[in-house]
Amino acid sequence: MTRWLTARLVEARDETPTARTLRFEVPGWPGHLPGQHVDVRLTAEDGYTARRSYSLASAAGVELTVQRVAGGEVSPYLTRDLRPGDLVELRGPVGGWFVWRAADPAPVLLVAGGAGIVPLMSMIRARRAAGVSTPFRLVYSLRSPAELYYAAELLDPPAGLEVSLVHTRRTPPGHARPAGRLTAADLGPYGEADCFVCGPSGYVEAAADLLLGLGHDPARIRTERFGPTG
Repeated sequence: MTRWLTARLVEARDETPTARTLRFEVPGWPGHLPGQHVDVRLTAEDGYTARRSYSLASAAGVELTVQRVAGGEVSPYLTRDLRPGDLVELRGPVGGWFVWRAADPAPVLLVAGGAGIVPLMSMIRARRAAGVSTPFRLVYSLRSPAELYYAAELLDPPAGLEVSLVHTRRTPPGHARPAGRLTAADLGPYGEADCFVCGPSGYVEAAADLLLGLGHDPARIRTERFGPTG
């Protein structure tokens, strides 16, 4: 079993009013594949522990983006109270199916709902770090412009990455697509692609159904979902 490692926070930055990216220094970190996640453990002074799983956002090193969950045990501390120099425990990397490898030649279609962008951003960054020309397309559903993660990178994407933003409640000025839920028209056509879908359970199910309806091979649709507690 993967052992617990001590992680020291070295940098924190806000992505949205309720989401924060945390970069850790982790001695002994073995490296990871884009799409994997880690378990984070917090221990109180009385010995009580709480654990949560968070996707890795980075191509290398340990960087997590955490969405604050109202009433949560872990995310409020990570997004409001943790400061550079503070320590947490983490274990990973975890997962071997929802991953992308730079040697894979197939085009990639990434479909994100809300905080589901995090492991997909790891794939985008890994593509850039590897210097490969694999065609990538990201379709990212979010409620409003204020909830856009990684704005600097996604609003000015590198060559070979196409980004389509689907605003479900409020659009930015001049945005061509009206507000509304994800549709088949948002996803296709894109031809043969390896598809990675991540977001809340209902979103993932709906997106996967749309991909199947467009003719994507079920064996090439990989999904990862999270419940209401994050």
